[in-house]
Amino acid sequence: MTRLIVAAGGGGDAVAAAMLDGALYGGSRTVILTYAWDRLLIDPKPGPRGLGDFSGLEQITPAVWAVPAGARPVAPAGSTLPRLAAELPQTFALLDPHHGAEGVVRQLETLVDHLAPESIDLLDVGGDILARGEEPTLRSPLADALALAACCQVNAPVRLLVAGPGLDGELLPDDLRDVLGPLVHTFTARDTRLIGSVLEWHPSEATGALAASARGVRGVCEIRDAGLPVPLTDESPTVHEVDLDAALDRNRLARAIMATENLEEVEAHSREVCGYSEIDYERDKSMRLREQPHTELDPEAALARLHRFEAEARSRGVTHTTFRRITEALNLGGHGRDDLRRLLVSRRPDQYDAPLWRISSGA
Repeated sequence: MTRLIVAAGGGGDAVAAAMLDGALYGGSRTVILTYAWDRLLIDPKPGPRGLGDFSGLEQITPAVWAVPAGARPVAPAGSTLPRLAAELPQTFALLDPHHGAEGVVRQLETLVDHLAPESIDLLDVGGDILARGEEPTLRSPLADALALAACCQVNAPVRLLVAGPGLDGELLPDDLRDVLGPLVHTFTARDTRLIGSVLEWHPSEATGALAASARGVRGVCEIRDAGLPVPLTDESPTVHEVDLDAALDRNRLARAIMATENLEEVEAHSREVCGYSEIDYERDKSMRLREQPHTELDPEAALARLHRFEAEARSRGVTHTTFRRITEALNLGGHGRDDLRRLLVSRRPDQYDAPLWRISSGA
């Protein structure tokens, strides 16, 4: 029995897909088709990775290649996919967007023909796949819109699932309620065991918040460099089905890119519909941060700056945050996230609501 899950946004959606597979299908032989796109703090090659960015891939079909544990990204590119393949039981296949929606459709059709999967799920954490394009908090519409555009053209039934409504900080939960369909599952602490080790190192904030909410964490979590507030509620660990055609009707960018043949065309439509391309943002940020010198973490100075950050966060009503958010707020650069995490967990383990950081009470 084979199932196919398409991780709509890559990155953390692939991790959430593994958790979904365990929860719904009990660890069946599942292929997760995903972008190699992690939105690293400092990315020497912004944007999604293509076939040429890896060595050691394994061919599944003429258009689809698996990323096994032994695969390696070709410098200067980086990717979390080989490590995911090493730690999780699913097969991770590379969704390559460089030939536009038409290329993704070809990948999907050859994979469906080869696998004859019992089910096909398109999974998005947060719900930005339902964005219209003009939302002021929307940050990364391109990947999800491309996956949606392709899945709507495949000659096979695809079920669209949204997990953790609002957890990516791009759309408010209230903006999604009118389109969310039946409840499919509510993640529990038990469901997170499969990905527990992954959450210790994977950079995804939305999937981290999803797992934390499944473990019972409630409050307001601040994410991203912009400090977007994300409510952690009883709705946060849920998974809802959404009508695929209704999603396409809402998503102007997905409709605009259905006949695209390369990533440059997709970016151009994103600039027209949304006013920007998220890859442009990654390029600009990478240039800025790359110029920051790599310095060793000063533990005491970092803790003092954290104290000030937490005081300000409390004043905003924030109860939790991510290590990525702290790293950026303290201006430590991409080199400091892992060092900072190790420091904080060792010094203040009572504030670690895995995988989030609980803001101190200030007492």
